[in-house]
Amino acid sequence: MDSKNFEEVISKDLHQYLLSMKEVDLRLPECPDIEGKWEEIAQAYIPDGIREYKDYPSASLGWMMYIGMAVAKMWDTKWETYSKIDNLYIYLRDKRGYDCMDEYIRGEVLKLKGIGFTKLEKLVGECASRINNALRRQDIEPGTKEAFEAYVSCLHQLYLMGAAIQLRRMKYHMTRIN
Repeated sequence: MDSKNFEEVISKDLHQYLLSMKEVDLRLPECPDIEGKWEEIAQAYIPDGIREYKDYPSASLGWMMYIGMAVAKMWDTKWETYSKIDNLYIYLRDKRGYDCMDEYIRGEVLKLKGIGFTKLEKLVGECASRINNALRRQDIEPGTKEAFEAYVSCLHQLYLMGAAIQLRRMKYHMTRIN
């Protein structure tokens, strides 16, 4: 399966799963500001993500979902300020380091505590696991161009779904206007 088709398959699977969990709406949000940050975030993230993937695939994938959530929250709060930061990934990572980025985003950016903090950790872990399983089922030879493209496709969809989850949590709903 080529990387474009693979990305569509994982997008649909993740969307259906998140719909079943009532974490996203049927119609996914369109937010050019958030999508516009993807390229620079991905370029900075990929060296860290690839390094971590071998030993910690769920973290390597799941952290990108958290980043999507954080960017959506930033977009809703002080986008005039945050949009001018050179790279939002580096900004987030450097607060506590790569290993603690998930906790920083959940606690400090999203302001979650207690059960909400733990529930989001489980949700992101499940999404990362689903995506990792889909990636492994592709039976792509590690270290190849195809493997790289498939990994980036996974990160892209996790970023977008993370943003969609957070936008819904902030009461942004995409509904059809008649």
